[in-house]
Amino acid sequence: MAGINTNREIWIDWLRVVACFLVMMTHSCEPFYLGGEGSLILMKADAVWMSILNVLPRASVALFVVASSYLQFPLHYSTGEFFRRRAVRVLIPFAIWTIVYALVWGEPVQNFKDLLLNFNYAAGHLWFVYMIVGLYLIMPLLSPWAEKVGKKELQVYLAIWLFTTIIPLVRQWAGGSAPVIYGPSGIPNAAKYPLWGEASWNTYGVFYYLSGFVGYMLLGLYFRKFVGELSWKKTLSVGIPVFVAGFAICSFGFLGRVQADAHGVFPVEGPVALAALWEGPWLNDTLGVALMTIGWILVFRKIKGEGGFYRNVLLPVSNASYGMYLCHMLLLGTVSAWLRSSLGLGSEGALGGVWTTPLQILGTAVISFVGVAIFCVLVRKIPKAGKLIIG
Repeated sequence: MAGINTNREIWIDWLRVVACFLVMMTHSCEPFYLGGEGSLILMKADAVWMSILNVLPRASVALFVVASSYLQFPLHYSTGEFFRRRAVRVLIPFAIWTIVYALVWGEPVQNFKDLLLNFNYAAGHLWFVYMIVGLYLIMPLLSPWAEKVGKKELQVYLAIWLFTTIIPLVRQWAGGSAPVIYGPSGIPNAAKYPLWGEASWNTYGVFYYLSGFVGYMLLGLYFRKFVGELSWKKTLSVGIPVFVAGFAICSFGFLGRVQADAHGVFPVEGPVALAALWEGPWLNDTLGVALMTIGWILVFRKIKGEGGFYRNVLLPVSNASYGMYLCHMLLLGTVSAWLRSSLGLGSEGALGGVWTTPLQILGTAVISFVGVAIFCVLVRKIPKAGKLIIG
């Protein structure tokens, strides 16, 4: 264990690496329901595979937030030092890769203009950085409370947050098929049915401030402060049912929406707004994803492996995981296109209509993960500059 901090949370490294792979698996699935005019599922088998392979990794972003909260919240040092460390670790690599995407994808001049208002939509995964920076901004405000909060009090807040994860389902029930509005980028968003204080002139309803990723931040705090060592029996007896319940909510929710639009006939396609509605059951602020996140955490906390594989392989990849997240789409898009052209699509695929799709998804994720991991680990070894590029 030479050179490794003995206080290091080993399971967090395993979580980061797996979550990073799950992110790539998610993006490897996108071509199989996003296409044509914006939304396209070629056959029923692809819809079923999306309800499995695109649901399994849906807690990946939430896991990153929990890991960050577990390690950083409440703050261990002054606010100024906290922001200085986060700027070096998060903002500088983000700025570098944002510039790379602006130069490589689309029209550079327009891309740089757009960056004044938002991230480059061609590199849509960069939304994550804006969200995590928002959480960092409120961590110093909540840290004094987090230091003193009791178990029951925190459980009450987590219960309120869990309630907010069913609000998307309540909106659908109350509002029916929601209309779709488009931002300047053309990215669609379903218009929200107003609930509990919301109105056309006020989006800040009663649950607004305790919804979304703040809940995952509190979840990380709860596990750190109040969840002790659990036996494997208790871990699995709680973790597996919770994960399966969350998976079922996301999977059947997605599949049900697709089947309703397909009316039994495939391919099913339409504008990108259609895919935005299909994705509703597995968005990060929904109950299914929250339950899967809890299941993942319970299992990860049991991982104690710190042998040669951990020191020589997993730890370097964990340290490079943020850079891997930032740059992976540059390789993944190329790998995905190559496999789709090589193996074919739909019923004409190399392995037929059932098995070609999962092979392409898993192949894209594995090849991209390995290639990006090697690249980022090596770049991070460059003296001084490496950590600024990769994080």
